[in-house]
Amino acid sequence: MRQVTRQEKKFLVDPTAAAKLQRRLAAVMHEDDHNGPCGYSIRSLYFDTVSDRDFVEKLFGTDPRRKLRLRLYDPTADFALLEMKQKEGEHQLKRSLPLCRTEAERLVAGDLSWMLERPEAFAGELYAFIACNGYRPKAVIEYRRRAYVAKENRIRITFDSEIRATEANVNVFDEHLPLHPVLDPFNIILEVKYNGFLLSYIKDQLNSVEKRALSVSKYCLGRDISMGYQF
Repeated sequence: MRQVTRQEKKFLVDPTAAAKLQRRLAAVMHEDDHNGPCGYSIRSLYFDTVSDRDFVEKLFGTDPRRKLRLRLYDPTADFALLEMKQKEGEHQLKRSLPLCRTEAERLVAGDLSWMLERPEAFAGELYAFIACNGYRPKAVIEYRRRAYVAKENRIRITFDSEIRATEANVNVFDEHLPLHPVLDPFNIILEVKYNGFLLSYIKDQLNSVEKRALSVSKYCLGRDISMGYQF
């Protein structure tokens, strides 16, 4: 199991401000090892209850709340992460369970029995949480990310663009998903993640560009058709 505790803030920036900020951050932070010329791709399958409890709690700002997703970086790979994010106040706890492709595919199909065969206590907790609350696949979200990191305070700053989604096909391993845009291409989501406090020299760079605070999640954006949500 992987575990990360941190605070997280989200903003909207335009492409010009994003490019300016990326140049500034590159001078004082390290680029993520996965960054290519255009960043890297992320695809997540979000789960929710029959009554869409997580969606509703996010819209109303319920505290505390949880979110469950299956994340992968390449639909052809034999690896995925089942992640649970728990938020209370400004603090977040993210725990991840690495899965092989077969386990992930069984999860998407509604088969949880393999979790009881895993030795990790977190696998048993996930089994009980999913089974008792009736979690089901709801939407796939895909986007391109560029990330910058600093070891101090586990600081991680990301820029997410080309955000697309589908609720019509929840096979997260399908290389030809019918994805559609869910955010204006002239908006980029800036996420600032850190543990404890943000170092002043990084805060100065962030304050050098105009940005707007953002409370909506990518999951909410991805439910734009079935829930009629529009940002």
